[in-house]
Amino acid sequence: MFWDALPGAVALGFIWGIMAIGVYITYKVLDFADLTVDGSICTGGAVAAVLMAAGVNAWLAVLVAVIAGALAGLITGIFHTLMGIPAILSGILTQLILWSVNLKIMGQSNTAVDTRGQYVIISATSAADTAWSILILFAFIAVIVGLLYWFFGTEMGCGIRATGNNPSMSRAQGINVNLNKIIGLMISNALVALAGALLVQYQGFADINMGRGAIVIGLAAVIIGEAIVTRISRNFAVQLVGVVIGSVIYYIVYQFVIWLNIDTEYLKMFAAIVVAIFLAVPYMKDKYFSNLKRRGGPSNGGTLRRKKDAQSARSGEADKNV
Repeated sequence: MFWDALPGAVALGFIWGIMAIGVYITYKVLDFADLTVDGSICTGGAVAAVLMAAGVNAWLAVLVAVIAGALAGLITGIFHTLMGIPAILSGILTQLILWSVNLKIMGQSNTAVDTRGQYVIISATSAADTAWSILILFAFIAVIVGLLYWFFGTEMGCGIRATGNNPSMSRAQGINVNLNKIIGLMISNALVALAGALLVQYQGFADINMGRGAIVIGLAAVIIGEAIVTRISRNFAVQLVGVVIGSVIYYIVYQFVIWLNIDTEYLKMFAAIVVAIFLAVPYMKDKYFSNLKRRGGPSNGGTLRRKKDAQSARSGEADKNV
């Protein structure tokens, strides 16, 4: 039943919501199109899975995974700032590097995590475990949002936001733009790797293809969340929470598509269509609905406005004739 699968969709939405927060930092705060996330989420998962398979504590494995993700962001930042490579190409290059690195870390295309025989932070082995995982993920998100809200209110955090808003003006004010970009990329990919480390514990394995399409899901979550919370508040913390809500909505819709018993070969296609719809909503809203508002809409108000315009035009012509 769809309702039985709903808790799992919420848990996955929370995990990918952490990843989407990382995407939000680069996409919205830094104004940086970072494609590293497709590789860094797998790096975080691969590091955590291999360490846990070797008997390392789950919390320590997650910490090492976060550091590995930050290093991935550092590589992208170096490519862009020190080597002058365009942002999108910097992310693609790092993503390609991470493909080989992830394979080397795991030694194979996938690595299993024993969710029953050893301690894991979150798990989906039973309904009770899923419910407990949702609470733990909620706590993770609350801490992350709180820390980011505090950090981006500090002098360094404000410098990063200024860098994304106007790099030239920031540079003129003496802000180290290149350093801020590197720090922002490291924070972003550290969060993405954290999501990967939690994801492998939840699903019980790490796979070399687990990050494919992550940037699309992240962008969809950002845009959905933005559409939901923009009218509520422009507060930075509220925007971050909105990103997580957007991720949860995306996975609920995705779970609904699965519930319809559609051929699994079409799942990727439907996922892409769902993302395309969510990405198109802001554009359609601005292009069509804003035009209706400017014209007075299709209601009687719009008709009266058009009549008034016609009367004004006729009176203007009469004045010219006089």
